[in-house]
Amino acid sequence: MSALYVLLKAPKGAFFAGDNMNKNISRRILHLFYPNRCPVCGEIIDAQDMFCTDCPEKLTVCRGTFSIPDSDGFCASFEYNDAVTPAVMLLKDGICGNAAFALGSSLAETVEKCGFADKTDIIIPVPMYRFDKLKRGYNQSELIARVVSDKLGKPLCTNAVIKSRKTQMQKNLTARERAVNLCGAFSVTDTSLVKGKSVLLVDDVCTTGSTLSEIVKLLKACGASRVYCAGCCKTPEKNNNNEV
Repeated sequence: MSALYVLLKAPKGAFFAGDNMNKNISRRILHLFYPNRCPVCGEIIDAQDMFCTDCPEKLTVCRGTFSIPDSDGFCASFEYNDAVTPAVMLLKDGICGNAAFALGSSLAETVEKCGFADKTDIIIPVPMYRFDKLKRGYNQSELIARVVSDKLGKPLCTNAVIKSRKTQMQKNLTARERAVNLCGAFSVTDTSLVKGKSVLLVDDVCTTGSTLSEIVKLLKACGASRVYCAGCCKTPEKNNNNEV
């Protein structure tokens, strides 16, 4: 089977094994048949670009002192608002496009600036319930985490934490109800995967932080030495009851 055939049959936004050079070549070949687009405005951009030249200025850099209980640190790239919503929706609606690469690359830069990268042993994405993942076809947090892993050169562990039961939709729940809803919803499959490790926990959008907090407590209980949390976007505090 030719390499070109594999590239043509691979889903848009797919990740390829190999070093960075091979991945860069893969993106450029895909770009010939499926032009890379800015995930915010849809403008065609170069194969290695994250956004067009204009859209980064529209995005609001996340600032503030938000923290996740029991974690060793939290960071996010952008404030969740109308400007970045198109990119987030591309991921959640099942049309990945360049969104995972753009948001993941931005998050990797943020993690490095925060000083978490050098302290990280493994990267773990926030998991989805298995039937929800089958319905969507992928876990958007995992797609983002793969890009972060590639950019930082840190191993990705997608099977360490699973969501073992289905929960209610979080967006209509209060902060207290969200915490109750998520209690016991996640499990560590093998404690040896996290014991003594410094973990970077990756999510797409952080609202109240209840999901991250629940997994942080679980990882610490299973022996993780440190857990840092990172999200592509963080909702403003005043909107914390409107989770995406």
